[in-house]
Amino acid sequence: MTVRLDNLTVEFDQGFRLSQINWQIEAGQHWVITGTNGAGKSALAAVLTGAGDCRSGGIENLPARVGVVSFEAQADLIAAELKKDDADILDVISEGTPVHKIIFDDCADPETALDLIARFELDYLLDRAFRKLSTGESRKVILIRALSSKADFLILDEVFEGMDTATLSMLEHYLPTLIDNVTMVMVLNRFDQIPDFISHVAYVDQGQLLHQVRRDDDKSYAELYQLLHLKTTDLDLPSVDPETVIPHLDRQQPLVQLNGISIKYGDFTLLDKLDWCIEANQHWQLSGPNGSGKTALLSLITGDHPQCYVNDIVVFGYQRGNGESIWQIKQFIGYVSTALQWEYRVGTSLRNVIISGFYDSIGLYSKCTDKQRLIADQWLALLGMSERADQPFNKFSYGDQRLLLIARAMVKHPPLLILDEPCLGLDDMNRQLVLALIEKICAGSETSVIYVNHHPEDRIRGIDNYLALE
Repeated sequence: MTVRLDNLTVEFDQGFRLSQINWQIEAGQHWVITGTNGAGKSALAAVLTGAGDCRSGGIENLPARVGVVSFEAQADLIAAELKKDDADILDVISEGTPVHKIIFDDCADPETALDLIARFELDYLLDRAFRKLSTGESRKVILIRALSSKADFLILDEVFEGMDTATLSMLEHYLPTLIDNVTMVMVLNRFDQIPDFISHVAYVDQGQLLHQVRRDDDKSYAELYQLLHLKTTDLDLPSVDPETVIPHLDRQQPLVQLNGISIKYGDFTLLDKLDWCIEANQHWQLSGPNGSGKTALLSLITGDHPQCYVNDIVVFGYQRGNGESIWQIKQFIGYVSTALQWEYRVGTSLRNVIISGFYDSIGLYSKCTDKQRLIADQWLALLGMSERADQPFNKFSYGDQRLLLIARAMVKHPPLLILDEPCLGLDDMNRQLVLALIEKICAGSETSVIYVNHHPEDRIRGIDNYLALE
């Protein structure tokens, strides 16, 4: 029987919400729900037990019997045990419920429970009070209860966490023996823990089910792995090459100051009396419809627009029109656009694409230093592309190329990174990859980011300043 969530919006305690969830779990499928901490993974799994307050949409064919292993279920059982002390009218502290009663009271399959007790080697604990167990021991008891419940569904929320090596090995061999008799939905943070029997992966972010991928869809699965890597990796942004020196800026002064700027073409006025100040460590989202002047505004900053000399513009300490060169300005800027990607059609390796950012070249025509090569490899590791470092850039997907060009623009840690429609032409998965990298840059560098797009509502965590053109 197919479990179906149809445009479901559910609210939980403390204001968390799952929004517009569309999901089908069919017979014979086994799912992993993954995503970052706080994304809503456990909440989505809990919906299958009937948890949450439905606000709209619906759910069909909820399983009748669900076995649950989670930290929440573990905490609830311990809390219930502690409440027994509060209810004792004789003020006699209860010893608590022994483990054998926790396991066998209401047990649907005692034979399986006994088998698992032996596998977990928990015989010595059966007469001990459940509340006196260690965290790992109590988690094993919860697991035995769930696996011996003859459930239609097993919800295994981070079931591998807190388990010792022997228990992990046992579970890796035992869980696959169940797949013909029960549907499993696992919640996992790490892709490297996904068992081979899992058929589908669901990716959750900010309370939305953004991606559903078949395990045998190699391309989509690899992209989802890369997205989760970017979202969760502990890798910091690579450091700057000390030999690639950008002149020091007074970070107490604005990076960019536009004072009453206007752009006119004959009788047509594109921008009129616009003020904009970009401080160091500020991140901006610039949005507006086609023809609103986004690209023209950026070209005033980069010095590529001829009217930059007839406007009051101060960039990186230079008052435009006082004899400064365009290269004096551009040394402080990293720039990524669709036009750049069209130009970057060389067949050089991924590593060399990133290294070319040190030289502001399309392709690499100089011998790089060992330090530059190391930094490029660190960027590839951040992107989850280490194993592809020597493969040709022009053979990669449009989305992967965009990620690499952003890394190329960032390799010198410029004071200002301009991303002009970085998601243009990307499918939803590759868009999520690019946005994840932008979030990483906003959170982990002193580079100010200007993120340009059409939609002011399409926001990125870490960007708190907005300029919308009309």
